[in-house]
Amino acid sequence: MATMTIEGLGEVSASISVVIPAKDEEATIGEVIDGCAPYADETIVVDGHSRDRTRDIARQRGAKVAIDNGKGKGAALRQAIGLAAGEIIVFIDADGSHDARDIPRLVAPILRGEADHVSGSRLMGGSSELHGTFDECFRLMGSSFITACINARFGVVLSESQNGFRAIRTEVARKLGLREEITTIEQEMIMRTLKKGFRMAEVPTHEYKRRSGVSHIRLSRVWLAYIISLVKGLFFLGEASRRFRR
Repeated sequence: MATMTIEGLGEVSASISVVIPAKDEEATIGEVIDGCAPYADETIVVDGHSRDRTRDIARQRGAKVAIDNGKGKGAALRQAIGLAAGEIIVFIDADGSHDARDIPRLVAPILRGEADHVSGSRLMGGSSELHGTFDECFRLMGSSFITACINARFGVVLSESQNGFRAIRTEVARKLGLREEITTIEQEMIMRTLKKGFRMAEVPTHEYKRRSGVSHIRLSRVWLAYIISLVKGLFFLGEASRRFRR
């Protein structure tokens, strides 16, 4: 089991599976795996049919590698949830935009028995990526709108809903009934957590600019999917819960 120091608990051992969805991230995947190693009992890289050396590097670093079905990040995360052996799953991106040293902060509310699902917040922790281009402005506006809708519907006070850096109890993740195929899975995870009565929390984490390459997300292609996912999550997934802690 991974051992880490948790505020209020001291040194704690926990069984953690780190999941890294990746596609053509050979420049950063090794560094991300190495950064997660002190906190992980296992690291699972779900590869999106990379054309570079992402899979080879991941295996060299000791990670388990699974190939996704090619439908998107959501499908990859759902696949990883089924594979994870740890009691807690930590999701982290492969592009170097998250700091693995924040993993103890993410899992702390779970280990203290305060939450079942904890999302990192770049609005609380800062972002080096959202720095004023039109595309980033639209991203922030869209994310803020979606988060505001979630807050109003469930009576919570989340600061964001799109961060891919998060931790969740594996048992809970398997009970959510996730369906999204693409990056909309992040907001779906939060809405289903709240609707099913599990405890949601968020902690500050900093988002860094991706270390190499370009994002695979194109807003012009996915914005409608986000709205459809939001409407489904707000109105068609069952009863709402107000269980939230920051």
